[in-house]
Amino acid sequence: MNINSTSSSSTVPAPREAGEAGKAGEWAVVAEHFATADATALRRAYYAEVAGRYWKRSVTEAEIDEGLRDDPDDGLVPPTGRFVVGRLDGRPLACGGIRLLDPVTAELTRVYVDPAARGTGGGAALLAVLEDEARALGAERVRLDTRSDLVEARALYARHGYAEIPAYNAGQYAEHWFEKPLV
Repeated sequence: MNINSTSSSSTVPAPREAGEAGKAGEWAVVAEHFATADATALRRAYYAEVAGRYWKRSVTEAEIDEGLRDDPDDGLVPPTGRFVVGRLDGRPLACGGIRLLDPVTAELTRVYVDPAARGTGGGAALLAVLEDEARALGAERVRLDTRSDLVEARALYARHGYAEIPAYNAGQYAEHWFEKPLV
């Protein structure tokens, strides 16, 4: 479901891996309310992965519920933000959010690609649409924070023009901060 008719969307062919001729698909990334069934499942998977990596163990459903309750996504709706879902060949396998920190600064959050779909272009497709959504909200730059153990995320951001900056928040789990100008 699109949030509104001005939302960005993107269809990006997934790159073929060696030996996978004919298996490449297309990523479609569209704005979707964070509480839809697909978005909720992806947010839960995101939390399970980041919390599990941090705690170095599997997380319980109750811990996921608590984490989502303690860090709500209600700022990821117009007019303060957007949430997007990425589908590879129609299957929901990625998500991300953008929210305004101030009138010209947006923040990326909840960026997640299912481990089975990593390396297929989903992260790049998410970033392209989320950056378009940030521009539509009036942002001139995008910031984010992440942790040291999320090396794949840090590499993705660096590949797409995000540069490390000094801390702009005091997030409990923030260890690296990035920014990218949008203009």
